[in-house]
Parts: sequence; structure tokens; C-alpha cells
Amino acid sequence: MEIVIADADAVGALVADELHALLERRPDAVLGLATGSSPLSVYDELARRVQDGRLSFARARGFTLDEYVGLPADDPRSYRAVIDADLVSRVDFAPGAVRGPDGTAEDLVAACLEYERAIADAGGIDLQILGVGTAGHIAFNEPSSSLTSRTRIKTLTLQTRQDNARFFGGDVDAVPRHCLTQGLGTILDSRHAIVIATGTRKAAAVREMVEGAISARWPCTALQLHPRATVVIDEAAASELELADYYREVQEHRDAVE
Repeated sequence: MEIVIADADAVGALVADELHALLERRPDAVLGLATGSSPLSVYDELARRVQDGRLSFARARGFTLDEYVGLPADDPRSYRAVIDADLVSRVDFAPGAVRGPDGTAEDLVAACLEYERAIADAGGIDLQILGVGTAGHIAFNEPSSSLTSRTRIKTLTLQTRQDNARFFGGDVDAVPRHCLTQGLGTILDSRHAIVIATGTRKAAAVREMVEGAISARWPCTALQLHPRATVVIDEAAASELELADYYREVQEHRDAVE
């Protein structure tokens, strides 16, 4: 696991650089796209680069991590609508190149299986963008999630619903209780995973993710098993890391071994 501690205003550009480099090597790369506040600065930077003519998503494909159950796709709070607003509509993906789990399907179990097949048929995820929740979830893999889980139906914790209530007018009761989410096993299959976390509210989850024991209590710790996981955080999110100085030293001397 590579730990990158950066100024808060540099996080978006650093992650965008990784994605940009991938698309230059592989214009048809398959991207895993997170929603929420964590990747917004990344998507802003990517949109600027497309508008400036420095980057293109024209041959790329994307898969989102999760979706609420029961929200229509055109509901602005659905993750289909959110990823369209935050990224897809601002860059040059081909029509239909980005898809997500179908939270409106009559048969949700079948929809989850089909989504796993679609990812496999695309050749798997080349680069997965992730955030981490205050309770340690990645995607909607809440505490107690199996470390080998695949796309499935999950019940959201009260903490997650409280965190997301700001998108529902502050009404936690309006936040759906169920979702479809890629599993931890699905995420671990990605070739490169980049986790973004900023702010002191994420510090405990970052501490567990990076330095804690692998545990279903903190699903984010499954990323310690990933063959290539990069954690990009600001100083506030790094504030509870015991080995923060070591991670800074590694980053400072990274070029010496590349």
C-alpha cells in the first residue's frame, strides 16, 4: 500500500495525474468511478483537462460502485444521476460507456449477478477510484461485509444514512435503507485502486485502513490485501497515523527507485 500525504488542494490533481497517465497508455481503459464528495476535485481536474484538449475519455468505459435501491435513474440523488452531473456530462465518454448497478430492477439479485458479468466481460477494472466512509466502508460495504463479497444488496447503517442525509434535505428518514454495491472481492480484483480521503472526520477510518488489523469491522482494511493500492490523503486525514513521518519519507525518496 502506497500512502501519499499531500496538501488538500493538491489531492485532486495527484489522482487525476494517475488516471491521465493510464488513459495515455491505454485509451480504452476500464475505470471504476466513485461518487460522493471525495472524488469531486479529481473530476473537476479531469473535466478541465478534457476541455483544454489534453485528455480524452472517448474510448474509455466506466463502472460505478453502487446505487440506492428504489430511486429512479433520473432522480438527482441517484448515483446514476450524480456521476452524470459530476463527470460524464463534463467529459467525452461515448454514449452508454458508463453504467452502474440497477437499483430499480425487479429482480435485484439477478441485476447484481449481471453487473458482475458486465465488469468481467469488459476485462475488469483497470483503475478504481474510491472514497472511504467515516465508519470505514468503501463503496457501500458496511461493517461485517465479507472480504470476498461480490456485487449484492446491502442494508445501510444509520451512520452512513446520517452522513448522506445532506443530499436528502437533511432528512435521514428519506435516505434509502438499501443499496446495490460492488463487493470487497470485486474491488480487490481491480488492477489499481486509489483511495481518496480528506478532513479530520476521515482520520479514524484512514488510521484503521492503513495501520489497523484486517477486519470486517473496518471494511476498508481489505485494501491491505490489494496488490496495488494507493491512499491519497491530506494532512487532516493523516492526523491519526502513527507512521505518518515514514510515509512522507517514502514519498520524498520515491523517484530514487523508479
